[in-house]
Amino acid sequence: MSRSEGPHASGRPHSSLEDIYALIVGLTFIVIGLVLLKTAGLVTGGIAGIALLVSYVLPLPVGVIFTLINVPFFIFAYFAMGRQFALRTIAVNLGVTGLLSVIPTAMRFEFVHPAFAALAGGTLCGMGVLALARHGAGVGGTGVVTLWLQKKRGLNAGRSQIMIDVAILLVSFSVIAPDRLAWSALSALSMSCMVIAWHRPGRYIGY
Repeated sequence: MSRSEGPHASGRPHSSLEDIYALIVGLTFIVIGLVLLKTAGLVTGGIAGIALLVSYVLPLPVGVIFTLINVPFFIFAYFAMGRQFALRTIAVNLGVTGLLSVIPTAMRFEFVHPAFAALAGGTLCGMGVLALARHGAGVGGTGVVTLWLQKKRGLNAGRSQIMIDVAILLVSFSVIAPDRLAWSALSALSMSCMVIAWHRPGRYIGY
């Protein structure tokens, strides 16, 4: 008998404290992943990739760009995913922006090999997205759309994200060097694979 078929298949909801802790862990993973990718001059998938891409063109901090791009997605999240999801997503977004602004005082990377940045940075971002999704939140942006598609249409969020990421990488071709683009593709794949593998309906029941 699988875990989801057992006597506790309905699961036990997380407490508010557990949710808060998970959101902090998730946004921390995402911020560290973004720092690794930014140091190596890479982009990745989703809203994080769009923010990194724009940061190479406009002289604005990644965190500020991250928030500005997310505004229309917050509105979509409110109407499509509900008030609680939207509020948690906004809180996470502000947390990412705030942590990105203070992270230089906590750690600095002078050099990160692009292969390591792609694998570790992409995986950390994916783990962060996964932690948020399992506790009723997201990072906003395209992630909100993919989670909505999975909830309403049954489309795997990771696979939907890959299709969006391909478009982001194609646009990146005009901004970053070809070798960095290849590593960026690996980063986006690493992030999406985390969601594909572990964010499936019925796999996680919350206890």
